[in-house]
Amino acid sequence: MTAVHPASELIPVARANGITHALAAPLGGGGFRGGGGSVITGQASAIHLAGWTVEEMLIRRSVAMVVEWPTLQTRSFDFSTFSIRDRPFTEVKQEYDKRIFELAELFERARHYAQAMEKGSSQNFDRDLKLEALVPVVQGKLPVLVVAEQKRAIRDAVDFCEKQKLKMILGGGSESYKVKELLAAKHVPVILGPTQALPEDEDAPYDQSYATPGQLQAAGIKIAFATFDDSSFSRRLPYQAANAVAYGLPYEEGLKAVTLYPAQILGLADELGTIQAGKIADLIVTDGDPLAIPTQVRYLFINGQLTSTDNKHLRLYEQYRKRPKP
Repeated sequence: MTAVHPASELIPVARANGITHALAAPLGGGGFRGGGGSVITGQASAIHLAGWTVEEMLIRRSVAMVVEWPTLQTRSFDFSTFSIRDRPFTEVKQEYDKRIFELAELFERARHYAQAMEKGSSQNFDRDLKLEALVPVVQGKLPVLVVAEQKRAIRDAVDFCEKQKLKMILGGGSESYKVKELLAAKHVPVILGPTQALPEDEDAPYDQSYATPGQLQAAGIKIAFATFDDSSFSRRLPYQAANAVAYGLPYEEGLKAVTLYPAQILGLADELGTIQAGKIADLIVTDGDPLAIPTQVRYLFINGQLTSTDNKHLRLYEQYRKRPKP
């Protein structure tokens, strides 16, 4: 949450296309399709896209703990030599297993810390803010948003969370269609990365990214859409759903995947996701289908307040539209 810049020009651009609130998630690898960095990257916050300060924008400080699942990559780029470096699989696998073991050990330490907090005096143990942040996770009060792309990583993550008794949300999941039966059986919801992307697997059909949402929905998996690869693309969120609708996802499910389902997945359904008495009034009024590109947002309300849709893109459009003709 502290990394959010309330004065960013990206926020009004997203608002202008009907985005009223968002999930601010720390991703160490540079997005859903990134890699490397810390395994636990921090807590994801729900924020409104209006407010002078982060505190004014805040809906809920913590809705999930973000875990970037380690990857098995035998090839990497060596910046010291500016060349591709190949590593033996046994070495990479050993490093992978070590990171998973350290992650399990961290959660176990968090359980012991939770017991000390509940039963012991604060004077009898040293306060550890990292372990303290993990206490709601190991107690099942806060889900883990596990960012994983490949089939093997997703399987390992589901198995890990089941053994650790953690509430799992899968993030990214470009190969989630390959393990949809497992995800459905374990009731793991999926926050998909951008559909407007080529598949990661070179052997996959060219339109796999478009078809995956419909395939997961048909398997009984609750899905939502995200644009975590780059916050500047958050304005494209309606079109991520629209692409999936064109490739098999029922329209109503596509609409729910950018409204109700994200709220349900992140435990915010009592406040957001539908128009009901008692909920936060985040509303848009459009002149057409909210998932269609030609549609314009006429009015936008955030937290019950009529909010301007003025933005940098519109200002530049007007500026250059009025430029003198040669």
